[in-house]
Amino acid sequence: MSQTIITAPFRADHVGSLLRPENLLKAREDFKIGNISKSELRDVETEELKRIVDKQIEVGLELVTDGEFRRSWWHIDFLENLNGLEGYVPERGIPFQGIETEPYDVRNIGKISFKSNHPFLEDFKIFNDIVANRAVAKQTIPSPNQLFHRWIRNTDVYPTVEEYANDIIQAYRDAFKAFYNAGVRYLQLDDVYIAGLNADSLIAYEPGLSRQELIDLALNVINGVLEDKPDDLFVTTHLCRGNYESRWAFEGSYAQIAPTLFAKEKVNGFFLEYDDDRSGDFKPLEYIPNGGAKVVLGLVTSKFGKLEDKAVIINRIKEAAQYVPLDQLALSPQCGFSSTHHGNKLTEEQQWEKLKFIVDITKEIWG
Repeated sequence: MSQTIITAPFRADHVGSLLRPENLLKAREDFKIGNISKSELRDVETEELKRIVDKQIEVGLELVTDGEFRRSWWHIDFLENLNGLEGYVPERGIPFQGIETEPYDVRNIGKISFKSNHPFLEDFKIFNDIVANRAVAKQTIPSPNQLFHRWIRNTDVYPTVEEYANDIIQAYRDAFKAFYNAGVRYLQLDDVYIAGLNADSLIAYEPGLSRQELIDLALNVINGVLEDKPDDLFVTTHLCRGNYESRWAFEGSYAQIAPTLFAKEKVNGFFLEYDDDRSGDFKPLEYIPNGGAKVVLGLVTSKFGKLEDKAVIINRIKEAAQYVPLDQLALSPQCGFSSTHHGNKLTEEQQWEKLKFIVDITKEIWG
């Protein structure tokens, strides 16, 4: 396995979440209203995990995820299980393209630290046992930068953003160590926050800081977390502009963050949305160091089921190779298929077709 993981991220990769099947959604609802126990719900989740692990291997992927099947949200389930944070229901959800999300978020209620009994650790061990060395088990968690959205930090607990940042960095360092000890060797940080630093409006960010100061803070947080990671723990960042019921939250190219984050963030790879014109062109990729992080091009949309034109995808990869060497590129969907329990507007069959399509293209280009 150690010889396989050194290629992470993989030529054909995927962001993480998969569509929840109807029996899992029903089990969650039954648990919510008291018809089944937590143990019975976990049994349903585990059986579905076995099925989707087999399916990912069947379509040709060298890495597999748990589809985030034990979560309701891509980020909140992890964050609300840190010390010093709690989930709550705000008055409004987050505005997306023509829709508002179900209202649920996290807020800071005390000093932040990582719990040694965080539920994601046991979840990964069970998942990793299911994978059983047939592929690389990839773990996804929200980026530490997600906690810098405005209105999360409690200024009574953390009067300054510097104190807040220091505790978040330490919490994630401890999380990395715990995940590593649990067997994780491929870890992805999902980051809507960094992608949003390109948006025109920054109203949801720490007040009093300029755009460049926010970008510098985001870089320092990520690199601070990565400072003492084991050499054989491969870490990637996935940048997302929102993924909720096939809708997006904002748009903007990577131009404003690229000179700092693409050039200096010490990750092994960047998963970048490029499925439509919301993300701009490939020119910001010129800031990726030659021989540095791999760029996983999210050219295949997870928002809709229609399969892309293979020739178009291949041509776009060649276009990106004008800025980053072809050997440093890879391919994936632009985001997960179900970042929340609601899921995107496509079928499970279409989801698997998209992933196999990606595998087939990478074989054609890279062999």
